[in-house]
Amino acid sequence: MTKTTQAPFRSSIQTVKPEWIDFNGHLNMAYYSVLFDQSVDEVYESLGFGPEYQKTGCTTYVAEFHICYLRELHAGDRVNTTFHLIDFDEKRFHCYQELFHEDGWLAATAEGLTLHVDQSGPRVAPMPPKIQDALAAFKATQGDLPPEARVGRRIGLKRG
Repeated sequence: MTKTTQAPFRSSIQTVKPEWIDFNGHLNMAYYSVLFDQSVDEVYESLGFGPEYQKTGCTTYVAEFHICYLRELHAGDRVNTTFHLIDFDEKRFHCYQELFHEDGWLAATAEGLTLHVDQSGPRVAPMPPKIQDALAAFKATQGDLPPEARVGRRIGLKRG
């Protein structure tokens, strides 16, 4: 059986709000994170992490999130993001996102590590089998996409 390769999930369009613009005249760095976060809510719904899930006493917390700013965005720009599930285990998942202008150019990338949390602790806890199965099914639909060049990047100064 041959796996079919599909593109990563693509979110609906969002618009850069005028109040998100900084004194340099472009999107403030904090709002790139907002755009990534708001778009992931669409993926979460399909994985079982929608608004109803929080009633179980569990949720997700982002443990680490790296953004690479590649091109400026301005008020009124329309954008969407992709979501690629890199890996997961019973308590966490690793994802990669790209933020695209509606004209097709790449504005930013993001990489995150998210934890599944039992809020009664709070403590990191295993995800229910149903959600682990949803993650496995989601990952399987991505086929054999090549690893992204920006995944696993580290920050630092190169010394001679």
